[in-house]
Amino acid sequence: MTEGLDRRAYPAIVCEVGRADGPRWRHALGTLTYNTDAPPCRESTVFDLASLTKVIATTSLTMRAVRDGRLSLSSLVRDDITVAHLLDHSSGLPAHRRLWETVTTAVALREAVLDVPQERPAGIQAVYSDIGFMTLGFLLEACMEAPLDQQWRGVWPHAGDRLDFLQAPSTWSAIAPTERDSWRGRLLQGEVHDEHAALLGGVAAHSGLFGNAAAVGRFAASVLESFHRETWLATPSEMHQWACRRPVPGSSRALGWDTMLPTSSCGTRMSPTAIGHTGFTGTSLWIDWERDCYVVILTNRVHPTRTNEVFVPMRARLHDAIAEDLA
Repeated sequence: MTEGLDRRAYPAIVCEVGRADGPRWRHALGTLTYNTDAPPCRESTVFDLASLTKVIATTSLTMRAVRDGRLSLSSLVRDDITVAHLLDHSSGLPAHRRLWETVTTAVALREAVLDVPQERPAGIQAVYSDIGFMTLGFLLEACMEAPLDQQWRGVWPHAGDRLDFLQAPSTWSAIAPTERDSWRGRLLQGEVHDEHAALLGGVAAHSGLFGNAAAVGRFAASVLESFHRETWLATPSEMHQWACRRPVPGSSRALGWDTMLPTSSCGTRMSPTAIGHTGFTGTSLWIDWERDCYVVILTNRVHPTRTNEVFVPMRARLHDAIAEDLA
């Protein structure tokens, strides 16, 4: 973690390691920015979680909708695309489109997303797709008749916790800043980094969630507990189903989650059944349910620019060091 500060991989980092019954270790280093008078990063510092939104909020909400019979994994969304295809990124939809450059409203963005054509038939290849997850979010809002942030607050059992969309402006100065954004013409602090999520008002299925390490750790502990007993999130059979690698050729994807590969961001020492995800801003969550262990790493590696990728290869080394220490 200190090496990352020295190499300017990020100005701020918080790491938490825990088990199903709670955290074992948490540590914060650095400052919120590289300015000499920047506030220190604290264990309670809130970060833009970016694509951790996909597994923490969206996958959890989809699990609940399936459990309640409002959706099925085999439900057709469009063409030959099912809910399961959106979750495991095998929908055939493209990885990304810079739609924010051509539309200016949430309504226009929604229409543009739903008009994006498939690049290949569903189910034959996994290509990580924000377009696919935005589509899933629109489906969830339609079938549950509520915005995603309201749905999330209805299922997350820790009311008032710092794991939510749309952080109050009064708290922004204590949130780790992300990028100096040329599109919006300002430093982003407390506002969602992702451009599409910003156009959607800060609430989207692929990005928009903010949280601190303790809150993300509480979610991870719920996942670990769900592998053994029924929780607010899932039953053990449901959790095993959603954590199982999908039968898509060459893919490591489960339903919403990614799974462990020796080349993954989780390093080489986690169990083959470990599940996790990363966020573009410099965040990650990995859960090794066989060893009853989770690792939360939160950084703002995109500050002041997203071109800084020093942290990306370091993340696996940090996970390996943690796994070695636990062993």
